[in-house]
This record gives sequence, C-alpha cells and structure tokens, in this order.
Amino acid sequence: MTHPSCFHCNEPVLTGTQFVTRINDRDELMCCPGCQAVSQAIVDAGLLSYYKFRTEPGSKQTALVPDELNQFSAYDLPEVQQDFVHSEENSDSVSLSIDGITCAACAWLIEHKVKQLPGVSQVMVNSTTQRAMISWDKQQVKLSDILGQISRIGYQAAPYQVDEQELTAKQNSRKFLLRLGLAGFATMQVMMFALALYTGYFTDLDVQYRDYFRWVSMIFATPVVLYSAQPFYFSAIRTLLSGKLNMDVSVSIAIGGAYIASCFATVNGTGEVYFESVSMFTFFLLLGRYFEQKARQKASVSSSNLHKLVPLTAHLVTEHGQEEIPAKKLRLGDIILIKPGEMVAADGIVVDGHTSINEAMLTGEQMPIEKPVDSQVFAGTINLDQPIKVKVTALGQDQLVAEIIRLQELASNTKPAVAMLADKLSRYFSGTILSIATITYLVWLQISPEDAFWVTLSVLVATCPCALALATPTAVTCATAIFTRLGIITRKAGVFEKLPQIKHVVFDKTGTLTCGTLSIAKVECHKDFTEEQALAIAAALESGSRHPIAAAFANFSQTDVIAEQVHHEVGFGVKGLINGTEYRIGNASFTGATAEPKLANQLIWLAHSHNGQLDVIATIEIQDNIRVDSKETVDILKQQGCQVSIASGDSSGHVHQLAKELGISDVHSGLTPADKLALVTKLQQSTLVAMFGDGINDAPVLAGADLSVAMGSGSAIAKNSADLILLGDHLSRFTQAVKVAKLTTQIIRQNLAWALGYNALILPLAVTGHVAPYIAALGMSASSLIVVGNSLRLLRIKL
Repeated sequence: MTHPSCFHCNEPVLTGTQFVTRINDRDELMCCPGCQAVSQAIVDAGLLSYYKFRTEPGSKQTALVPDELNQFSAYDLPEVQQDFVHSEENSDSVSLSIDGITCAACAWLIEHKVKQLPGVSQVMVNSTTQRAMISWDKQQVKLSDILGQISRIGYQAAPYQVDEQELTAKQNSRKFLLRLGLAGFATMQVMMFALALYTGYFTDLDVQYRDYFRWVSMIFATPVVLYSAQPFYFSAIRTLLSGKLNMDVSVSIAIGGAYIASCFATVNGTGEVYFESVSMFTFFLLLGRYFEQKARQKASVSSSNLHKLVPLTAHLVTEHGQEEIPAKKLRLGDIILIKPGEMVAADGIVVDGHTSINEAMLTGEQMPIEKPVDSQVFAGTINLDQPIKVKVTALGQDQLVAEIIRLQELASNTKPAVAMLADKLSRYFSGTILSIATITYLVWLQISPEDAFWVTLSVLVATCPCALALATPTAVTCATAIFTRLGIITRKAGVFEKLPQIKHVVFDKTGTLTCGTLSIAKVECHKDFTEEQALAIAAALESGSRHPIAAAFANFSQTDVIAEQVHHEVGFGVKGLINGTEYRIGNASFTGATAEPKLANQLIWLAHSHNGQLDVIATIEIQDNIRVDSKETVDILKQQGCQVSIASGDSSGHVHQLAKELGISDVHSGLTPADKLALVTKLQQSTLVAMFGDGINDAPVLAGADLSVAMGSGSAIAKNSADLILLGDHLSRFTQAVKVAKLTTQIIRQNLAWALGYNALILPLAVTGHVAPYIAALGMSASSLIVVGNSLRLLRIKL
C-alpha cells in the first residue's frame, strides 16, 4: 500500500487526514504536527512563493509542535530565508518593511529597541520608505526574535518583498482613504451647524434647539474621533509605553481632550463645544498625511523596479537540449541560453557567443556594451545582438542587482549629521510644546477661563513638529533615487555632506582618466617585414598571456602563425618559436633594441634571432585611450573651484602627456601605493580631498581619502574601500553627484529653516489666542506638505 507524501517534507503521511494545511485554496496533507505548524506559519507569514518556487522538500519538523511556534518562526527556516536574507560569514542582513511608522520618533524607537537584542550589529530605519536594514549574528539571535521585538512595541515587520509590499501599500492606502473620507464627510456636516450658530441664524431659538444641534454634531464627530483619528492614538500610545514622546502625543491629547470636553458640555448643557474644530483638524491632519504618503511612494528608493527587471524564467542548457525553468531553480555552474531581446536571468560569465548588452538598468547608460567570451553579464540586463550561453556565477542575494538594492537601502537609511540633529530636536520639541501648552492653559484659566481650552488646543495642534521630522529624510531619499538613476551607488555615511565640501580631486591614471584598455597606436616595421606580418607574430606570442598589452593584439592573430615553446619573462616580455625561428616581444633590453627617450605612449619592440643576433623587426607604440568625458569632468571641477591632480604608478611619458591634454598641472608619476597615500595625507592638511581609483593598488589611498570614488569596472577591493561607485565608468557622473549633493544640502537647510521658522511664528500667535484650532490644523498640514513638496523638487533636476 502506498501512502501520500507530505506536502512540506515529502515524507510518507501515515496519519491520514489528521494534519492538513490550506495552501493556495487547497487542503494539503502533512505528516506530523511539526510540518503542519511550519507550513501554517509560512502561509500566515505570506510566504506562499516558497512553495511555488522551491527546488527541494522542506526539512521534516518532528521536533516542533504547534504551541512552540510563534507567528514569526517560518522566517527562521533556511529554505525560506534564501529569498530575502543576505549572508556574509557569521553575519546576516535583511531589509524589512515596517507598518505603522509615522515619524522620525518611530524610527528612533525601533532602532533603540532592536539594538538591545544580543547579536544585533546594525539597525537603520528610514521613516520615509518605511523600511529598515538590520544585520545580526545568526549564532546569537534569530530573525524571528528580531521580528518579535518589533511586534512587541506595536509595529508589524516582515521581510521586504516587492509583490507583498505593493499589496500591503494598496490595502493601507484604501484604509487611509476611508478614514479621510469619513472625516471629510463628518466635517462638512458639523461645520454646517457650527457656521449657522456662529453667524447667529439660530440665536432666537430656544436652548433645547441649540442643544439638539450640539447632539447632532456629536453624533457626526464621534466616528471621526474613534475611527479616523486612530493612527494618531496608536502612534502616541506606542511611544508613551516606551517612555518617550513624539509629535502624535500632542495631537492625540488635543483631539481626545477637545472631544471629551465637548461631550461633557453637550450632556450637561453648559460650556462650549469644539466638535467642528475636532473634525476639521483631524481631516486636515489626515489630508496632510495622505499627501505625505503619496510623496513618500514617489520619492522612495526604486529598488522594487530593479527586482522586477530580473526575469522569472530561464532557458537551461542540458544534455538533451534546452529547458525553460523558473529562474529560482538555477544553480551555480548551470549553463543558460540568452536569446536576442531577452533579459539575462542570472549573473554569469559568457562561455559561448559574442553580443552586445544594454546595461542601462544598472548604469543609467543606454549605449550597449560589447560582451565577448569570458565577459561578465548581470541579471536584468538585455541581450541585443546574438544568442549567448552564460555560466551562472551568482544567484539570489549574491547578484549585482541585490547588491545595488542593499547599497540603496544603506544609502537611504544612513542619516547625515543634520538629519540626526533634526530627529533629536523633534523629540525634545514635543516635550517643550507640552510644557508650553500646560502653562498656556493655566495662564488663560486666570485671564479668560472660557477660552483656556481652545487656546491650549490651538497650541498643541499648531506646533506639532511634523515638518521638522520630515525635513531631512524626504530630501535624502529623493537624492538617493537620483543617484540610482545616474548609476551612482553610495556605500558609506556622510556622502551628501562631504561632496559639496571637496576642494581637491586626485585621479589615478590607468582605468580612471583613461579607459584602462590598451590599443595599438602605431607600428614601424624594419627588415622587410610588413605591418600585417609583425602584428600576426606579436599576436601569436601574446596569445596565451593575460597581460593588458596582450589584449591589444588579440584581433590580429592568424591561423597559420602559431608560436611554440612560449616563455614569459616577467617584467621584460615574451619569447617563442614560430616556424623554427625565435621571436621576442617586450622592452628594449629584452629585445636588444636601443631605448628611446620617454614618449607620450608606451613603446614595445618585436625582434627575431638572426645569425645568433637579435634584430628588431618592428617598433610598436601602445596607447591607453582617454575616457571621452575626462576633459569635460576636469574642466567642470576647475569651474567649481576644485584643484585637480594626477597620482599614477606609471612612470612613462604618457602621464605628463595625458596631464597636458586634460589641462592638469599638478602631476605625480611613478608612485607606489604608499606614495599615493602619503600624497593624499599631505593634501588633507589644508583641504578635503576626493580620490579616484580602480585597482587593488588604489585600495589604501581610497580608504584614507576624505571621499573615495571607485570605477564600476575596477577591482572588488577598490570598490569595497570606496564611498561612491560609478557603475557606468563615466567620470562626468561625479560632477553631477556634486551638483545633486549641493542641491540636497540646500533643500535640507530650506526645510529646516521653514519648519523652525513656522513654529517660531505660529507659537506666539497660538499662545495669545489668535489662531483657531482648525486653522492651526490647516497650518500644520500645510507646513508638512511644503517641506515634502520642496524635497520633491530634487526629482525634477535636469543633469
């Protein structure tokens, strides 16, 4: 008798239908309570895509019983974590989507609480994107513990996944619109009666009629207070339970206090009522938050778009032909076919074919990049010309797309000093306002008791520091989005502050100001050899070499010219036999040539052995082409008041020739890595220095500079040492980054000036009773919208 298999672990089910989990509208059999509990936890966590794309059964969970599982346990399963957790040695990192963040104080609270867990090394929360980047030691703490800690302080967190995030955002938006619509409808009704009473239309009516309209107003205002204003209460309660204050505390006190006092006045038939004020400032406050929410979505980091560019399927090359499979089933070392017009399904190396790839989604540059055999290609880029076969070298969170997204998150979550100052100010500001409101109430109670309450209400509402809390995160998020669009990745904190302050830029030469790929500029032949023959011999000698010079001859090889017994003399050249004759290619001493004075380009010689003597048969001039935008970048930097220098390890005349062409007067050639670092250290004594580099030898100086920039084609160690990475290898992107950073700093200062200026202006007016509560609510919402709108101007920058 055969038994059905467990849907989770694929073991035989011996318990009949005792354990069942409903997955994708079907009841699936489980073999034990552990598998049933784990599968239910996966369903509850919204991770059904695990079952859709898994490549092997889950592990049997016999040790688990339902009571031992909490709602976050599914996130600890390795097979589930592979979709969203990035692992490096003993450290894991994840991007979380957090529901319930309303201001900078919420972000601070989450950071403060999660950091208390042992093993958590880094927590950065972005209140604008409502996401958090968290790193932890998997040996000390579990992801479920982190999610549980966030849940205990009143926020709902889950790993950021594009589809689920969009679905949640739509649901939250619908809820918000319902709250807003209810508040707007009730406000219109309540204001209709209030305006009539204010203008004296009903002054000749009896008291019972006046009370009747008050009761009607209370009925309309009640759902506004109890439902529409709920987000403010929950935010305030969470913060108070943690012993802190945020801006929603004063708002909640104002709404709750005004409503309760008005209810007492209505029931007792004495005193003033503020139903119209409560309804109106709740409506205006929600309206402001709604527009903020929309602006945040617009300004949010566009990482979800990068995720969507990676195809869901791939053409796997097998012994029997091709097979279309889900991209998540790919394994390292698999060979996949990429047809013209298709997107690359995974990072890899071209093993067959020659094509051009559009890498605009990574670099922002539309010009296709040629990809011969052994070239690297990246998931999400588009094959343009010919079919190619690619060997998969990275998957999932190890792909370049995932790395860019992590760096985006890091950049948008990293707070500059001015942002941290604003967060601190907003926390202290709430306590100060509550103190001022209390004093205001006590003073007005002596001057005019009937006005004390509404004046205090106005103070609480008018001075809510929403705009102050939004001043910096919205601007930084917009700037990060622009950097991503330009193909610029920020890796470290303080970039937006340092860029505008840079006054000296130092460039490495090879691979930075130049393309780093050598080509043949000139061939001078001797001894009756033609240029074609000389280049064919050189190509044969260099065919097995990985030296950059060898690549310059790759296109000149001929099938009938083959070198044998090839031997490489490190630092000198290459020798070998062609048709029984020894040929050499290399420097002057190796080939028996007479060294010439330093030229703009590098010279190498080709010689053959004739009658026991080495005779030079060709002199070949090698050049490293200047990047097309090097001159433009240097000129713009000079116009911006920056000094420009070259620090190169190359000792040839090419360094000075290049400097002359680019208009750079301060040139340092023949430098070791230590010499470069000493040069930058010396320059730093008088100004802030930015360093450009691309090679391993540039890593020390990149780490030592005030601001370091690595080219996207550079070495991994150089990019790990850099603050900025230019993915598209366009130097002009740096000058654009400086422009964006200057505008960002300017926008942040404007936002802070407006937020502080508005509160300084409105506070005395509110305290002295010149601002009605609903006007205060309107002013506060308008202030926040002005700050957000000002930040969004960054997205319209023309570069």
